[in-house]
Amino acid sequence: MFSQFVQMLSIMREYLDQEAIDYAYLDGSTRDREQAVNDFQNNEDIRIFLISLKAGGVGLNLTAADYVIHYDPWWNPAVEMQATDRAHRIGQFKKVFVYKLISKDSVEEKILQLQNQKKTLVKKLISTEGEFFKALSKEDIINLFS
Repeated sequence: MFSQFVQMLSIMREYLDQEAIDYAYLDGSTRDREQAVNDFQNNEDIRIFLISLKAGGVGLNLTAADYVIHYDPWWNPAVEMQATDRAHRIGQFKKVFVYKLISKDSVEEKILQLQNQKKTLVKKLISTEGEFFKALSKEDIINLFS
């Protein structure tokens, strides 16, 4: 479970503690990242790993994961994709299901729209330069420089 907000992860921890559900936890202040990963990877009693989006986006190999949940979206889709990729590592033999929790008519829904706009713009950018500049609309240029 990835969240960009450590405070949200704290709320999740409180609930899991109340319900006596084992979990692993990682955020920017975690001193022993390797131990947290090993707990999740090797302890069959730990089926949930709460991870700060930025702290968990690099350097993790989570082949024990078969579900990735993004509790709240980040405006930059590359950050989320990088976090999701932690479960799609060498040695992963399971199918991995990825979910984003989005409420209708919420800030999160607007962030998802922004992500989609950024993805479309990147796809245009990756095409040849001439095609890219021809395909840019006035709104695309404004978005690039805003």
